[in-house]
Amino acid sequence: MAAVSDHPGERGAADPVKLIGVRESALSVDEVFAAVGDDAAGGIALFVGTVRNHDGGADVDALGYSCHPSAEDEMRRIAEKVVAEYPVRALAAVHRVGDLRVGDLAVVVGVACPHRGDAFEACRKLIDDLKHEVPIWKHQKFSDGTEEWVGAC
Repeated sequence: MAAVSDHPGERGAADPVKLIGVRESALSVDEVFAAVGDDAAGGIALFVGTVRNHDGGADVDALGYSCHPSAEDEMRRIAEKVVAEYPVRALAAVHRVGDLRVGDLAVVVGVACPHRGDAFEACRKLIDDLKHEVPIWKHQKFSDGTEEWVGAC
């Protein structure tokens, strides 16, 4: 019997980036989950970011996301960095732009790896790096009539 580490399923896939997108339409957890399905993956980690009803002690009524035209390319660049660092079988990331309401999905990312630990770590790296590096800006509207712009994601 071959050693576990010799099995091709223990390595990342040849072309694991399955879905990258910035959209004005509603996001789907099911779409991301389907995109990262892989028979060699023992762990799939998903992160779903939603619009919450508060920030910094103030009530949030709604918000809008806008992005630079390079946002999707930057998402792909970050995805490729994650793929280079972890044994990723499949990866997907979509971010919403436009006006959103409390409870709406703002971002959905998913990563499939041979084992759960790598899937969790890769998913965390993916969302953290997307949040810090992709040129997407949030315009929050507060219940007291004030508003603010927040940097990348």
